[in-house]
Amino acid sequence: MKLHKSLAGLWILSLLLTACSAAAGTGAPGSQKLSVVSTVAPITNIIYNIGGSRINLTGIIPEGSDSHTFEPAPSDARVLAQADIIFVNGLKLEQPTVKLAEANAKPGSQIVQLGEGTLTPDQYMYDFSFPKENGSPNPHLWMNPLYALNYAKIVRDTLVGRDPVNAEFYRQNFDAFQVRIQALDAAIQASINTIPADSRKLLTYHDSFAYFAPRYGMTVIGAIQPADFSEPSAREVADLILQIRKEKVPAIFGSEVFPSPVLNQIAKEAGAVYVDTLRDDSLPGSEGDANHTYLGMMAADAAAMAKALGGDPAAVEKVDPANLPGLK
Repeated sequence: MKLHKSLAGLWILSLLLTACSAAAGTGAPGSQKLSVVSTVAPITNIIYNIGGSRINLTGIIPEGSDSHTFEPAPSDARVLAQADIIFVNGLKLEQPTVKLAEANAKPGSQIVQLGEGTLTPDQYMYDFSFPKENGSPNPHLWMNPLYALNYAKIVRDTLVGRDPVNAEFYRQNFDAFQVRIQALDAAIQASINTIPADSRKLLTYHDSFAYFAPRYGMTVIGAIQPADFSEPSAREVADLILQIRKEKVPAIFGSEVFPSPVLNQIAKEAGAVYVDTLRDDSLPGSEGDANHTYLGMMAADAAAMAKALGGDPAAVEKVDPANLPGLK
């Protein structure tokens, strides 16, 4: 059967448009990019260092928000509904966001749980802020740079699978990011090693360092914030003061994002220095600053610990905190 010339032309044009549309979805330079959504700022920054400008990246949880209690807005549902890939930390950190994503995800989209892809359940940490009886492990895996590197590997592999045209770009970025992470890890260890052995103790407002401390030979001796994220009771405060005095802890650490008058009181009564500059889900500086990165956050935290606990932060202060070049 013969096709009329005009009909044949339309059929060929339709095939060409379909092919162009398929190519546009690959994320090739100058074409439609993958829409990628993340949650907390450190994880969003890790993803950016792999995907750069080849993806459209949106972080759902604003800096300065409590990631444990964050409730996504209705506008976030629209962002999630348009996403090709949704990266979450998992380990029950962002449950309202995960539920909203599951309810609104478009066909073919992926929800990738980075924490579950990094540790097995027997490796989960439980502590004062995250007791085992509550069933939620400590989710702050990214505070261990080697676990953050595994997050980056999962991101790389996911992007490569969805966008093979840009696979080499993602792989090269991961390789460069790995070098940065390894340098950061060595610098943190060098600075922590300068702290007197009996002072390598962490008492923080919120236990974000359960995976950080074992990596660098530190001990988490407690956290101020109870498991229900309330302020500690008078009895808990008194017990903490006694513990600090007994263990001769030189400094206790608060959060720059969530100042706690209780911590200042505890420090004064226990005779310890109070440092309120640690961060776990908020980046230092302002957007556009060289240190407004995951690397910058980790370097700043390690430097603050070394200074307050009697060590030398010189090694970690030399870390280049900037994002990788060539991402834009």
